[in-house]
Amino acid sequence: MSDVNIRTVLVTGSNRGIGYEFVQQFLNSQNPPQKIFATCRDPGAQQSQELKNLSEKHSNVVVIQLDTTNPASVNASVKEVEKHLNGQGLDLLINNAGILNHNSLETQTAEDMMHVYNVNVVGPMLTTQAALNILSRCHMEGYKQDGIISIAIHPGWVQTDMGGEKAPITKQTSVSGMMKIIYSLSHQHSGTFIDWEGKTIPW
Repeated sequence: MSDVNIRTVLVTGSNRGIGYEFVQQFLNSQNPPQKIFATCRDPGAQQSQELKNLSEKHSNVVVIQLDTTNPASVNASVKEVEKHLNGQGLDLLINNAGILNHNSLETQTAEDMMHVYNVNVVGPMLTTQAALNILSRCHMEGYKQDGIISIAIHPGWVQTDMGGEKAPITKQTSVSGMMKIIYSLSHQHSGTFIDWEGKTIPW
């Protein structure tokens, strides 16, 4: 039996790719969250326009600026989220923001490698640490016995700007699979690594 009741969700990297698809599928779910916090590094950029249009059509979509590698930006975004939560607590955090560079061994630089590490590793850590307080409120209200569920999901090789056109999985298929996993989670899944089809991946 699932322990998940998603009233509020925050998705990083929501202006395109898998993050944007998550926002769309949450909106189209049978019981959409009351608040969908869709974060991105630059809400004013052209590549964020579709997300802004979506938020104008749906009052439960709140677009928030968030640079996951910048501690000040992370803390500011959490404070902004708290204003909308009114003490309710955040039910779900999806650390989706990530980058990939296609440099060869000959052209790769230390700066490039550190940037990828900061976005893909340090960024999720900073975001989770900053959000832990509002996640803990949810824990206190509804998860006293079970605790906060934390898992890693492999989305597969997906047709996005990062995955490229040759990827065999569409954004819709990948996110649909991950949504099924999220809505079926229980405390026993905590600490596991699962792919988008629900198969456990050894750590």
